[in-house]
Amino acid sequence: MSAEQLAVDPVSAALRLLGARLVGRDVAAVIVEVEAYGGPPDGPWPDAAAHSFRGPTARSAIMFGPAGRLYTYRSHGIHVCANVVTGPDGVASAVLMRAAAVEDGVVAAGGRRGAAVPAAALARGPGNLCSALGITMGDNGTDLFAPDAPVRLELAGEHAAAEGPRVGVSVAADRPWRFWLAGRPEVSAYRRSPRAPAPGDSD
Repeated sequence: MSAEQLAVDPVSAALRLLGARLVGRDVAAVIVEVEAYGGPPDGPWPDAAAHSFRGPTARSAIMFGPAGRLYTYRSHGIHVCANVVTGPDGVASAVLMRAAAVEDGVVAAGGRRGAAVPAAALARGPGNLCSALGITMGDNGTDLFAPDAPVRLELAGEHAAAEGPRVGVSVAADRPWRFWLAGRPEVSAYRRSPRAPAPGDSD
């Protein structure tokens, strides 16, 4: 399994990441929920909700490739969130890892998240996922397929996925680019942004 399998369109890459194993800092988890994001208007997958929509910036340049790198950012200036860069080199796209099921290292993940957090909730939500696996802003740009990387990705076979609109985006809010493994208790709840247009009125 290699990054070349992610050098495809964002939806195909998102589906390939479902069921993949994410390993980092004494914790291993299976990815159960993702969101796909495209790029700028002149690219093959225009996406007004993507950080790369306005072209490369100091923050979003990593989204333009190569595939298989980790793109981290802070949500609301607080929570670290992690994306897997996808698509051909030079073309912006990424997949946000929204939730994972911790399989190994439950004690380590619980130590980071808090002893009262149920096992199913340890990595539910993108900020909690990063917290549970010890992913920080310093991991931005990490090659997830390098054998000595502090955070690594192991792809698996494709899984049947449920789909729906992405969580919390105010533009392109109806686009069904959120995918998850149905029936998994680790999957997060859908919440539509209060700033988004009425359902059916947004790309």
